Amino acid sequence: MAAVRALELIGSTAMLGGRTVLDAVSLSVAAGELVAVVGPNGAGKSSGIRALAGLLPLNEGQAKLGGDGVTGLSARARAERAAYLPQERRIAWNLPAVEVAALGAPFLTAGDALARARAALDEVEAGHLADRGVAEMSGGERARVLLARALATGAQALLADEPTAGLDPEAQLMVLERLKARAAAGQAVLVSLHDLALAARFADRVVVLDAGRVVADDAPMVALTPRVMADTFGLAARWVEGPDGPLLSSGRYSVGSPSGVRTLSAPA
Repeated sequence: MAAVRALELIGSTAMLGGRTVLDAVSLSVAAGELVAVVGPNGAGKSSGIRALAGLLPLNEGQAKLGGDGVTGLSARARAERAAYLPQERRIAWNLPAVEVAALGAPFLTAGDALARARAALDEVEAGHLADRGVAEMSGGERARVLLARALATGAQALLADEPTAGLDPEAQLMVLERLKARAAAGQAVLVSLHDLALAARFADRVVVLDAGRVVADDAPMVALTPRVMADTFGLAARWVEGPDGPLLSSGRYSVGSPSGVRTLSAPA
């Protein structure tokens, strides 16, 4: 019998404002696996994550959490099966960071939720922010608090939409290290990224989306070939082995004529 996937889209099609944002997308993430979904702006990365969170209705196909259709699950069952970290980092109230992080564990007693929140803040190296109001923080500090809120859920899976956006390089590495550690501990992690080098370094698999369709789904170096990076991202790129993982050497392609001939504007 095939193992149940913690996260799964099956032939999923969705539309927003009359535009197809997911076009027969199928992807899955197993427990213990970190999968990165990459693609240009508007490719469908956030739409796929929101569909799995039950926030984007599908016109066709299925979104499943733990083998069950997300639309048939209660709010509590969804929360237990998948935590969702959106791109949006706005927090309406100036609550202390520990109280914001504790919102990720609404089904625990207040004391247990706060204890889990403090542990999650420590996990993202933000324990010193626990009693500070989130309105008094930088954007990067709030990003850590919101990641702690998602980690505090204890859910079987984690959906993280561009969690490294706007963070400095050290913080980006910290975030991916924490997500990788969560996967190693048995959680299923699906993360959208724009940084292809980070995706290649940390992900077990990379799913490449373009115009709402899956164009590659494989191990990072197999999915992110020079051809895929040229066709999908407009990059003349090659991988170079670095001391801590693959490094991306790339230049930007520009369209040089109406016939679509590409010229290289920077060396790879």
